[in-house]
Amino acid sequence: MTPLTTIIILLLTAAVSMFAFQRRDIWERLMFKPTEILRDKQFERLFTSGLIHADWAHLGWNSFSFYLFGRNLEAVYGPGTLLAVYLASIVGGSVLSLIIHRHDVEYRALGASGGVCGVIFASIFLLPGSSIGFLLFPIAIPAYLYAVIFLVTSFLAHRRRSDNIGHDAHLGGAIVGLLVATAMYPGMVLAEPWMFAIVLALSGGILAVLIRDPAQLLEFRLREGREPKSSQRYQRYDEARERREKMEAIDRLLDKVSARGIDSLSRAERKKLDALSKEIGGRR
Repeated sequence: MTPLTTIIILLLTAAVSMFAFQRRDIWERLMFKPTEILRDKQFERLFTSGLIHADWAHLGWNSFSFYLFGRNLEAVYGPGTLLAVYLASIVGGSVLSLIIHRHDVEYRALGASGGVCGVIFASIFLLPGSSIGFLLFPIAIPAYLYAVIFLVTSFLAHRRRSDNIGHDAHLGGAIVGLLVATAMYPGMVLAEPWMFAIVLALSGGILAVLIRDPAQLLEFRLREGREPKSSQRYQRYDEARERREKMEAIDRLLDKVSARGIDSLSRAERKKLDALSKEIGGRR
């Protein structure tokens, strides 16, 4: 049986991602940005960020992982279950990121990782006895052990902030995927109550720490002195967005110079590049 829904999701995501690779304005408009979501009420970003990716490697890894687990989930439980888990997990991962990064005016994220993680965790409980044994795992391990390892490593990576991966969205998607699977097939998920209890308790504890992250809250208060009023916070939002737009304008001009040489810039473009460079440099 051809996993039609899995393939359609993959093709749609790949098409939008490839289009966004060529159109920076589309890429920016679909991206997850707490600033625009909270201030401008652009709640569609909670979902559209799952349609775009940072690069080909990011798109390829998510597509590969989704196909491995999505096709099996669709084959056994049907396209409705796959869609419910995947879409809810994308939005759930974004909501968790929004809660955690609600004060971070520079935070941006993208990718379908939350939805993919939700499908993986749903598969772990809805397809019992499965094992994980590809790429990162030279020896197959039980799926439930993978779930525990995933939760712990995502939490530790988030605390270290050593990379640019949205581990909180991964975690949120995984938790939502598990909850949706439980709501739809409680008898199947709860067939292994001890495994369900361990994963749910661990994920719930990590979720509580992430939402009320003492280190992050302390850093924010020390930096700001006190919790800012809405008008002050929105003013920082505007300043951050203006800075990003100017830096993007500089990047476009420098890309033109790199591709065609400095002589390709008009007099007006050279003046603009010089002015923007001085302005951005002076604010650092």
